[in-house]
Amino acid sequence: MPVEGGSSSASAARHPKQKRKAHSLSIRRTNSTEERPAGSQRGDMLETQDSKLPQSLRNNLLDLFGQIEREFENLYIENNELRREIESLNERLTGDGQNLEGGDASKGVLKTKASHSTSQLSQKLKTTYKASTSKIVSSFKATAGSRAVCQLQKEYVGHRDGIWDLSVTRTQPVVLGTASADHSALLWSIETGKCLLKYAGHAGSVNSIKFHPTEQMALTASGDQTAHIWRYMVQLPAPPPPADVSAPCEEDQDSSDREEGEVDGEGPCEVPTIRVATATLKSHQGVVIAADWLVGGRQVVSASWDRAANLYEVETSELVHTLTGHDQELTHCCTHPTQRLVVTSSRDTTFRLWDFRDPSIHSVNVFQGHTDTVTSAVFTVGDNVVSGSDDRTVKVWDLKNMRSPIATIRTDSAVNRISVSTNQRIIALPHDNRQVRLFDMSGARLARLPRSNRMGHRRMVCCTAWNEENQSCNLFTCGFDRQAIGWNINITALLQEK
Repeated sequence: MPVEGGSSSASAARHPKQKRKAHSLSIRRTNSTEERPAGSQRGDMLETQDSKLPQSLRNNLLDLFGQIEREFENLYIENNELRREIESLNERLTGDGQNLEGGDASKGVLKTKASHSTSQLSQKLKTTYKASTSKIVSSFKATAGSRAVCQLQKEYVGHRDGIWDLSVTRTQPVVLGTASADHSALLWSIETGKCLLKYAGHAGSVNSIKFHPTEQMALTASGDQTAHIWRYMVQLPAPPPPADVSAPCEEDQDSSDREEGEVDGEGPCEVPTIRVATATLKSHQGVVIAADWLVGGRQVVSASWDRAANLYEVETSELVHTLTGHDQELTHCCTHPTQRLVVTSSRDTTFRLWDFRDPSIHSVNVFQGHTDTVTSAVFTVGDNVVSGSDDRTVKVWDLKNMRSPIATIRTDSAVNRISVSTNQRIIALPHDNRQVRLFDMSGARLARLPRSNRMGHRRMVCCTAWNEENQSCNLFTCGFDRQAIGWNINITALLQEK
C-alpha cells in the first residue's frame, strides 16, 4: 500500500536498487549471449536512451524481457545437451555396428534402433521448444491485455489476519467493508484507502459482512456462533492530490523478497471503534459462516455450520424460521435484490432455493449440478443464479428451468465467493490459486486480473464484490494475504475485446 509520508527517502533508496538490478541483468546478457552482441546491449539502451515512458513501465519491460531471455537461454542449453546425447548415441551405435561380423539383418535392426532413438530425442526437443515458447508468448499477451482492461487502483491494508469477505455500501457515503479472521470488520474510504471505522464486537472470526439496503447498518456473521447488526457513522476524508507519474510509486518496489502473506503497512492507525452490537442473533449451534439482508431490510437470513439457515426479524431479533434440509455444513447464503428469495450453499454439493414470496407457502428447490462443495451461489438482476464450487466449475442457472445449467465454466482451481455485476452481468471468480478471472453469463472468458510480484494477491483469493458507475466500475477482491484490493475495470475495453 502506498505510504504518503517519507516517499522521497523511500524512492531514493529504491532507485539505486532498480539500477543495480537492470545493470546486473545487462551483464548477464553479455555473458550468456556472446554471439548476439546487439541483444546484449538492450538493457543499457533502455536505460540510456531518452524515453517518455515512466520509469516503472521501463523497469517492468526490462523484467519481462529478462524472463523471456532466461527461458530461451534454458532452451538453448537443453538443446545443446540433447544434441550431445544424439551424437554420443550415434557414435556408440556406429561403433557397435562395425564390430558386428556379417549379419545384414543385425545391422538393419541396429540402424532401426538408432533411427528410432534419434527420432524420439528430436521429437522431445521439438515438443519442449514449442511448449515453452507458446507458454511465454501466451503469458505475455494475457498480461498486456489484462493490464489494459483491469488496473490496480488501491490496496486496503490493516487487518492482522486473512480477509474472508468484503462488501460495498448501497447508500451514501459509499465505503468498503471487510470481514477478517482477526475478529474484526473494517470500513474503508474507497478513494484514499484509509480505514474509517472498526467493529470489534465479535469473539471469533468475522466471516461475512453485508450492508443494509437503505440505512447505515451492517450485518456481520462470526465464528462465535452469532450474527451482529450494528450501526455506523463515517465521514469520508478529502481525496488525495493527483499522483506525480514521473516519480517512482510504492507499487514499483520489487516485492520478490517478501515472505508469502506479508504485506506492507503497520495496520490501521487509531480509528473509531464500535464494540457493542445493536442486535445480536444467537440461535445457531455452530459457526455462522454468512448472513444477508432480505429485500426491504426488515429481515435477515444467516447460514451456519450446524446445517441450518435461520430467518430473523431485525426489529425484535426473533427467530422466524429455521431452514433445514442440507446434509452437511452450509458455506454461504444470498438474497435476491428485488424478491423474497434466498439461496443457501452447502458442502453436500447442492444449493437450495427458498421462496418466501407467499407467506403461507415456503417452497424449496434443490440444485444438484456440482460434484464437490458449493462455495457460493448468488442471484443476478434477472432470473438467474450463478453457483461456484470446489469442483473447479461455475454454473449459470435459469430459475424457470432448474433441471440443468444453461452455461458451465470450467477452471483450473477451486472457486470461492463469486459476485456478478449488476449492469453488465459480469461474473468475477476468485480462485484458490490466487487468480481472479472475469466471465460473461454465457461462459465466455473476458479477462484475468493481472498478478505479479508487484501487484495482486499473494495467497488464496476469498471473495469479490462489484461497485458499478456508468461505463467505469470497480471490482474489489480480498484474500488470505490480509489485504483487499480495488481494481478499475474498463467495461468498454472489456466488451470490445470480447
